[in-house]
Amino acid sequence: MKLLVVGAGPAGLYFAYLAKRRRPHWQVRVVEQNAAGSTFGFGVVFSDRALEFLRADDPDTFELVTPAMQSWTDITVVHRGTPVVIDGIGFAAIGRLQLLELLRQRAASVGVVPEYERSISSRDFEGQDLVVAADGVNSFVRRCADFGTTLEHLSNRFAWYGTTKVFETLTQTFVENEHGTFNAHHYRHSPTMSTFVVECDAATWQRAGFSAMDEQATLRHCEKVFAQTLGGHRLVSNKSVWRQFPNLRNARWSHGNMVLIGDAQRTAHFSIGSGTRLAMEDAIALDRALSENLSLKESLASFEAARRPIVEKLVAAADASGQWYERFPGHMRLAPREFAWSYIQRSGRIDPERLRRIAPRFVEG
Repeated sequence: MKLLVVGAGPAGLYFAYLAKRRRPHWQVRVVEQNAAGSTFGFGVVFSDRALEFLRADDPDTFELVTPAMQSWTDITVVHRGTPVVIDGIGFAAIGRLQLLELLRQRAASVGVVPEYERSISSRDFEGQDLVVAADGVNSFVRRCADFGTTLEHLSNRFAWYGTTKVFETLTQTFVENEHGTFNAHHYRHSPTMSTFVVECDAATWQRAGFSAMDEQATLRHCEKVFAQTLGGHRLVSNKSVWRQFPNLRNARWSHGNMVLIGDAQRTAHFSIGSGTRLAMEDAIALDRALSENLSLKESLASFEAARRPIVEKLVAAADASGQWYERFPGHMRLAPREFAWSYIQRSGRIDPERLRRIAPRFVEG
């Protein structure tokens, strides 16, 4: 078979590696429109046991990536200047560029070398047995066919920064000033760098005058808002512009010989820390479906049938979490501990009884 993988993010690189590893005789080609060192954001975060889902089937990748990750076992919620620690909620993080470099190493180990700065057209699909759309929210492949796509943007604005301040845990810091309410999602993704995502509601964004600020003015303003949190450290920009989170859905995941994975298929709000894991699990599920000795049409149908219920469950939790953030100014009327209680139950995945088991110190407090 001849496979064209469009997009060299985690979904595309990992699928290409898996497909070529299992079937060395297949022709697997990966194309990416951006340069090899070009990426948006700073760190990616994994919930719970990080890459534990790889251990059994792909121990080499597990052993390569896991030592490079930063991990912690608690979450900290800061409200009205009061930190509330929620124990037992584990996360791990890694710099996005570092993760991509490690996945490129895995792809190279089976003879797949991505082609960077390579624009494509629908003519590139000719002669391909399978085209895998791993090219993100703005997928070119997806626009070439009818997948029943819907796209809605949330109203909050967010900008993705980094900082040299290293935070001990994944922390949510909520502050209020004369313009309104702000939140920062921040966590370390390397021994020397942290990710720092600034978020505010639409009304605050307007009152603060961000629409008239350029990238540098916006950065300086956000530094002032979170001066106490940053403790003298600066924010670092990487195309850090205001965005609204896109809720992307597709009624169909395949069309002819094209199939969607990762953010090209659906998005999950970044607040639950599952986007990259979902992308890599898509790659695993598609690779397995192609191994079932079925026709291509049947394999793609099998992939969707097995994977969609899992994805939809996680996406429902992400949607609930995203909606909590859409209303976070109202939640900030709560006292710090009650606010933290509301926060930790926002996705509907952690009820009070489960919380009592995994976070006994927080519940007892």
